[in-house]
Amino acid sequence: MRRVVITGLGALTPLGLSSQSSWDAVIDSKSGISEITDDVLRVSDLPVRIGGLVKNADKAEGWPKGSERRMDRFMQLAIAAASQAVVDSGIHSLSEDEKQDISVCVGSGIGGIATVEQGALTLENEGYRRISPFFVPASIINLAAGHIALNFGFKGPNICYSTACSSGAHAIGEAYLSIKNGQTQISVSGGSESCMCRLGIAGFFAARALSVRNSDPQKASRPWDRGRDGFVMSEGAGFLILEELEHAKKRGAKIYAEICGYGATADAHHITAPDPEGKGAYEAMKLCCESARINTDEISYINAHGTSTPLGDKVEILAIKRLFNDDAKRIAISSTKSSIGHLLGAAGSVEAIFSIYSIYNSVLPPTLNLDDPDEGFDLDFVPHISREMDVNIAMSNSFGFGGTNASLLFKKYK
Repeated sequence: MRRVVITGLGALTPLGLSSQSSWDAVIDSKSGISEITDDVLRVSDLPVRIGGLVKNADKAEGWPKGSERRMDRFMQLAIAAASQAVVDSGIHSLSEDEKQDISVCVGSGIGGIATVEQGALTLENEGYRRISPFFVPASIINLAAGHIALNFGFKGPNICYSTACSSGAHAIGEAYLSIKNGQTQISVSGGSESCMCRLGIAGFFAARALSVRNSDPQKASRPWDRGRDGFVMSEGAGFLILEELEHAKKRGAKIYAEICGYGATADAHHITAPDPEGKGAYEAMKLCCESARINTDEISYINAHGTSTPLGDKVEILAIKRLFNDDAKRIAISSTKSSIGHLLGAAGSVEAIFSIYSIYNSVLPPTLNLDDPDEGFDLDFVPHISREMDVNIAMSNSFGFGGTNASLLFKKYK
């Protein structure tokens, strides 16, 4: 049985320009949510004027300099985060023959929506001759993976997944299966998203998904709290290097944790609303445990999807209680979206990184703003401050529009 381990991490989030700085800020109970001002993006006429922006992103390690005309921001974020993970793992130094066996798996829910928005305005106001020849390659999702492969010469499978807010998790899960099944040795996998544009904000507001707590941005993302009114949209990217264990050991790689389970299901219920009983989420978590051949009583931490939406928060907890039964009250559960907001297609990969760090550092990230838990939310949500605790196995959940569900399991490497 081939085992798969994590040998590199990279991220850009509203809290930091690396995975480590983002983790440090989360553990310190900081919030990356802020007011959006018109000098950054014209929002004064919109009902939502808060979000999680990656500040000074062009100063991050791995940022593709001078790429503004050639690619959408979600691609730039992806390239930077993936580059950090690649360098962290050392796989950029492998031989050309070994790079034939490195895949790139990228998830993004929407891709280059800001580029599409700008292109439509240009066409309408200035005519077709003013459309950039880079318009299509700058906006399509698979070019994020294409640029990463081009930059490092990785010639294995080059694949993108677009499954709404579970895109990053599905990319990791499918990469895990490809290594476990012997199709590849290494994968650069994760997610990236940047929908912080007028069209993105207006669209999600129209879907009744966003918080309108404009007067208090850092309190707006409040999973499981009675005062929650929707999620806070953010941007960012997170990437992991997945590697077959014996290959990693042979080259002396640093190992953060082992990925040991993956479950994916569909609600088949509604285009945006989750199944009201959480059936799909339950099945994804159940499959995840079965694929890892572990019992639920072995799991000590869940990094929940926990978006801060009234219905979404409720059904995930229903699913957790159904799967874990009386043991649910023993497990620590937190939502790091309370700190960084909802990164949409990048949420699953960034939250996977936080789950891995919780194992590697024996610390649980907190759930911010949980001042008044709503009815039925009587579990251990690690409120307000981080907690030191030995974590052997952690689960990370991601669910999305269309009723798509993904669960990942990570465990301490031994």
